[in-house]
Amino acid sequence: MNSGRYFLLTGLLLLCVTVTYARGNKEKNTAAQALEIVQVSGVVRLVGSGSFTELVITGSGGEWYIPRDETYKLHDLQQRTVTVEGEETVTERKSGNGLLVLKRRELKNVRILSVG
Repeated sequence: MNSGRYFLLTGLLLLCVTVTYARGNKEKNTAAQALEIVQVSGVVRLVGSGSFTELVITGSGGEWYIPRDETYKLHDLQQRTVTVEGEETVTERKSGNGLLVLKRRELKNVRILSVG
């Protein structure tokens, strides 16, 4: 009789721990910060391979990804230095224990100011 209670309590405890762990990971996975208008200077690069390519502006302050629906504005300027203005969105991905895994900056509504 006692062994039956032991297995039942152990099973309930395991279920509670699993639900709590899964809930914590889901909440900490991504967080997007508010939009901010920024001016960025850097080299336009194409990163990735095959159908998973993305345009990135690489400058001294980091990398800014360009959304797929706006790549037509900068596609012909690859390997050239540009200065653009746009709305910056920062998305952070964290692991289950709260450590920052990835910080991705994205520029939307891009407007070309100069081409060097």
